[in-house]
Amino acid sequence: MTSRYRSSTSSEGVNSLSPRRRTVVKAAAATAVLAGPLAAALPAKAAADAPAFLHGVASGDPLPDGILLWTRVTPVPEATPGSGLGPDTEVGWVVAEDRAFTSIVAEGTVTATAASDHTVKADIRGLRPGTDYWFRFSAGGADSPAARTRTAPAADAAVSGLRFGVVSCANWEAGHFAAYRHLAARGDLDAWLHLGDYVYEYASGEYAARGEVVRPHAPANETVTLADYRIRHAQYKTDPDLQALHLKAPVIAIWDDHEFADNAWSGGAVNHTEGAEGAWAARQAAAKQAYFEWMPVRPAVAGTTYRRLRFGRLADLSLLDLRSFRSQQAATASGSVDDPDRTLTGRAQLDWLKAGLAASDTTWRLVGNSVMISPFAVGSLSADLLEPLAELLGLPREGIALNTDQWDGYTDDRRELLAHLRAHGIRNTVFLTGDIHMAWANDVPVDAGTYPLSPSAATEFVVTSVTSDNLDDIVKVPQGTVSAVAAPVIRAANRHVHWVDTDRHGYGVLDITADRAQMDFYVLSDRTDPDATARWVRSYRTRSGTQKVERTYDPV
Repeated sequence: MTSRYRSSTSSEGVNSLSPRRRTVVKAAAATAVLAGPLAAALPAKAAADAPAFLHGVASGDPLPDGILLWTRVTPVPEATPGSGLGPDTEVGWVVAEDRAFTSIVAEGTVTATAASDHTVKADIRGLRPGTDYWFRFSAGGADSPAARTRTAPAADAAVSGLRFGVVSCANWEAGHFAAYRHLAARGDLDAWLHLGDYVYEYASGEYAARGEVVRPHAPANETVTLADYRIRHAQYKTDPDLQALHLKAPVIAIWDDHEFADNAWSGGAVNHTEGAEGAWAARQAAAKQAYFEWMPVRPAVAGTTYRRLRFGRLADLSLLDLRSFRSQQAATASGSVDDPDRTLTGRAQLDWLKAGLAASDTTWRLVGNSVMISPFAVGSLSADLLEPLAELLGLPREGIALNTDQWDGYTDDRRELLAHLRAHGIRNTVFLTGDIHMAWANDVPVDAGTYPLSPSAATEFVVTSVTSDNLDDIVKVPQGTVSAVAAPVIRAANRHVHWVDTDRHGYGVLDITADRAQMDFYVLSDRTDPDATARWVRSYRTRSGTQKVERTYDPV
């Protein structure tokens, strides 16, 4: 590799498996029906043109002096994702101050190989902080689309504001990714946060939109091998709305369970059968390898996604990995959830998080958190609502009110973290959360049983799913029907919950100033419609120093 500035690349091993079906996929360049073993993960252009950039380009993990660039090149038609085929290919990259690329500030080359599924990354340094840049890739005379990215502010910069898109839970089979399109159209994002479930592992037809497949998964089987995970990531990267958002702003991503398998933990997953689906350690390693190949994310501590980014003196962002180190979920809401020997974070990660929060000198401490930290009791829900809620959250159906997959199932970790915030006077901690397929605005009380007499240690904004089923979908009733009944009951049993919407799909926009952190919640008209509209529905903010959420009546 040659470069005017320091950069790095990575290459990984390969395994192969062919999908066994035919599907329709979209890309910005073309839309077509393809037949053949691996064609489902590629747009039609791959059949004719090579090299080609069929899976878009992306950037991520902004630093004050740099950015991570990503793409995947198809050097020859047979070099389909997961195939292990295709020659080594030199890929050039260029970064400029302008969209016309007349003022180039960095350029270099990387080599795409079958060992890394022909994905490449360039970790650029030497850029100016808080600055928009344009980048693109080239190979064999072909250029990729040009994309905008942005570096983080200088560590000591007095930043007046930050704005992030916030998304979670985008299931290909359950709909179209219009939420990404609407975020891309804004043009005002410093970055966007993906809080997990960027891809789903299920076999086609196992988890769709109210049981109906909107667009089938590739491969058709559940993702188990390295080739499977590569093909699945590749399919998602052909979505035109996802490509459009990657063209507009850098992503900051963490994984949750579906990048591996449903309800994953350190030693297995609910959706993994040891032996019949191989060893969990091998499947987990394959999923992680494909993730880091296909995502513009820097592997962090111990090859996971927990890491920290800083945005001037206004905010830092601690990103968690709540799958790699956790103990197995408790089977019921028994005393085992309070067992101090069970952990959600792992000892090293919890110590890292506590130390980082205590040492932070920024106005706001954001925590990218894949499962809800706020306590949650169901209360007196009727049987017809409790059963689907149990299915969505993984609750015991006999009615014990606890989701053992989230922080409620690992109460010792939560008590230690919240006590740490209180003991050290750490203010303005905001948890940003996905996973639960609902939208929430919560205080995070030290003791939920005595709240509001008990203090609130932090606040939490939870975004709903982009497409994955939520409560009205499970019950199969008109949107809003369940939330109208369930939300008041949930709030009555959880006085720290200011708002919950159990029914709709959408995204959030987080806007931060020195005075407040505000989340604007947007919902989609129809997740199954590729042209779905979006509208603002609610906004909540936490004012500096309060550790409490309040409603505000206008989006930023």
